[in-house]
Amino acid sequence: MNSGRYILCQVLDLVHRETLNRLVERYTAESRVRHFGCRQQLICMAFAQLTWREGLRDIATCLNARPETLYHLGFQQPVAKSTLADANEQRDWRLWEDLAKGLMRKARRLYAGEDLGLDLENTVYALDSTTVDLSLTLFPWADFRSAKAGIKMHTQIDLRGPIPTCIYVSNARQHDVLWLDALCFEPGAFYVMDRGYMDFSRLSRIASSGAFFVTRAKDNLRFSRQRSLPVDYETAPGIISDQVGRPTLPKAREAFPFLLRKVRYFDIESQRCLVFGSSGKIMADRGEGERKMSGWTNCTTNFIGITHCSWESRVRGK
Repeated sequence: MNSGRYILCQVLDLVHRETLNRLVERYTAESRVRHFGCRQQLICMAFAQLTWREGLRDIATCLNARPETLYHLGFQQPVAKSTLADANEQRDWRLWEDLAKGLMRKARRLYAGEDLGLDLENTVYALDSTTVDLSLTLFPWADFRSAKAGIKMHTQIDLRGPIPTCIYVSNARQHDVLWLDALCFEPGAFYVMDRGYMDFSRLSRIASSGAFFVTRAKDNLRFSRQRSLPVDYETAPGIISDQVGRPTLPKAREAFPFLLRKVRYFDIESQRCLVFGSSGKIMADRGEGERKMSGWTNCTTNFIGITHCSWESRVRGK
């Protein structure tokens, strides 16, 4: 027999009531509302997310299945599907955006000291996107292909957590690399990306801002090696080679006037040889003296191997 508060109520206590009330007043989200306020809407959507509900009817049916619990969850009346639909459609979405940003800032402080398995204090971000399929009949504005609709959700995740720090929704036709034009890069941070983001003009913006990038290289990458860096195969297993150079083609070299680092890595689990490109500036900034350059080389090659595994498991959920 239940003798305490429901777990859902305890989880939602992390959302401070006064903070939510201030946002409600800022966006006048509860004008002429009788009983289904923003707090009740938050409870419904959190319940749906945590229990994998598939639609508004599913949410309302499950909540109303035990009417004796509704009062303890914070509801004054049974949940109606139409009321929840109207709240989702009519209330200002910026309220939930501001609330989510505040929660993400609090969560990042809690995980700021999490160990990534690297001797690295810098912030590490992973960038990725996913396409959400929609019904073309219900969402004609989101036309994607001739027979279906969709949107694309671009996400920047802090790997310490992992916690999303930036989410951008676009039409499904937009290429992933165009999102880099809208991002503000944090100096000193690392950005881990797939090869869909491999564009020298955009990568030049990252390097110019003082940040670093690690990305999968495309198969047609033309690279001119200037020198090879030593690799300690005992401390950096899987690293085949580590080279510093520049793009070969004149147009690519003009778009990216910095040193480029090319690392060839063998993934034992998938039995694949992967090629990564990263900021040559990583080596240049830390490479005063042969001993320092060798130590930083081992650190960053380890970083490439570990962040590849971390990116695969955390961003793609494998």
